[in-house]
Amino acid sequence: MSTQFIYLLFISSFIIGVVLGGAIVFFFRRMAVNRLLRVAQRKASRIGIEAKEEAKGITDQVRVEAEKIKSAADNEYRERRMEVQRQENRLVSKTENLERKLEGVSQRERQLQSKEKSLDTLRAQIEEAKNKQLKQLEIISGMSTNDAKEVLLQRMESEIKEEGARRMREWEAKLKEEADVKAQDILAQTIQRSASDMVSETTAVSVPLPSDEMKGRLIGREGRNIRALEQATGVDLIVDDTPEAVTLSSFDPVRREIARIALTKLILDGRIHPARIEEVVKKAEEEVEAEIQSVGEQAAIQVGVQGLRPELIRLLGRLKYRTSYGQNVLQHSIEVAYMAGMIASELGANPTIAKRAGLLHDIGKAIDREVEGTHAAIGADIVKQWDKSPEVVAGIAEHHLETSNTTVWGFIIAAADAISSARPGARRESLENYLKRLKALEDIANGFKGVEKSFAIQAGREIRIMVKPEEIDDLGAMRLARDIVKKIEEGLEYPGQIRVTVLRETRAVDYAK
Repeated sequence: MSTQFIYLLFISSFIIGVVLGGAIVFFFRRMAVNRLLRVAQRKASRIGIEAKEEAKGITDQVRVEAEKIKSAADNEYRERRMEVQRQENRLVSKTENLERKLEGVSQRERQLQSKEKSLDTLRAQIEEAKNKQLKQLEIISGMSTNDAKEVLLQRMESEIKEEGARRMREWEAKLKEEADVKAQDILAQTIQRSASDMVSETTAVSVPLPSDEMKGRLIGREGRNIRALEQATGVDLIVDDTPEAVTLSSFDPVRREIARIALTKLILDGRIHPARIEEVVKKAEEEVEAEIQSVGEQAAIQVGVQGLRPELIRLLGRLKYRTSYGQNVLQHSIEVAYMAGMIASELGANPTIAKRAGLLHDIGKAIDREVEGTHAAIGADIVKQWDKSPEVVAGIAEHHLETSNTTVWGFIIAAADAISSARPGARRESLENYLKRLKALEDIANGFKGVEKSFAIQAGREIRIMVKPEEIDDLGAMRLARDIVKKIEEGLEYPGQIRVTVLRETRAVDYAK
């Protein structure tokens, strides 16, 4: 029993100790909290005091700033009010000046109206006097007013024509001078940058023989070999007294070349009979066709023209065997292509189109013996089928200036063609044809009314015409030059261009006695 009492006493003591300990801890904690609370209250009161003092300082500063702003606003208001007052005064002054000016204008208007009335009166008096003078002049001169007007109009028309002719001559001279300088520069550069060898060819070619005995073998029994060769090639075989040589003659250079190759092979082979002749001629035709295709491709590559159709390449290669005035047409076409490209570059045009048109400009000569028409028209029709560029077709069709309208491509190709064909050594012409052309030039000029005499000079490149001054005036001389140019273009064929110069001279001669 005593043990239980002790346990109870111990537990009671423990509980009482715990309660007393908690109360003590609570007491001390409350004291600490109160102390912290008092410290916080003191800090808060101190902060409040500092805040009040700071707010007071800020309020004073704001009050000072506000007073400054108000003062500045008052000053600005006074200044603006003074400015507005000055503007009002100025406006009032201007208004007064305008009123005075309006009053002066009104006075001037009244004066002008008065003067206008007096002028009307004076005008009526002048018109009346003018009518009286006109009537008197009509009586004195015996002419009516309409007749006098007609005379004056005729005189004015004559003066206007003379002035127009004078100005036209001045403008033409100025334009011609500028155009000549530019054209000479372009053509000089073009000619300087282009130089090619020109080869003269004929319509006949000689084939050397190893001996005169070969002539008999070529002729064959009763001439069967020579007939077989002529029939197979379409070429005339001329066997004359020329030692160790025979001549092949044909208007078609391709046939002539086939015959030359075939004859050379027959001579080297030694077997000459009709069957062998046909076999060799066939092989020669194949070789020439291959050569034509190869030459056409090389020409296009040399000039830098791409994308030509095989048909155009073949026709271009045929030009190797075509000549014009002794000038090889293929070499001439290549040269024209180069020059056309240079001229187009100088003029700001497309040099690729110019080269293409220049290379193909004479392609009509490849078949002009088979088709009717000029080679320019034939070539344009051919190229139109295979080349879709209208500029190229126009350059080919217009390069002899035969069409009604000429584009820039026609002029470019015509200029390049003239440079290539007209320069010394490019073409050859017989003396007889040369004299005939000079005579034809002079006959054309002498056929016009008012021409006294004419002279073809500069190897037919220029014709000078002396006119009768009493029959042809200055304006008529210009018209005569144009008419002669048209007549020459219509009636003559010539390389390059011909300059027409009309000279009109008036001489006054008297004698002192």
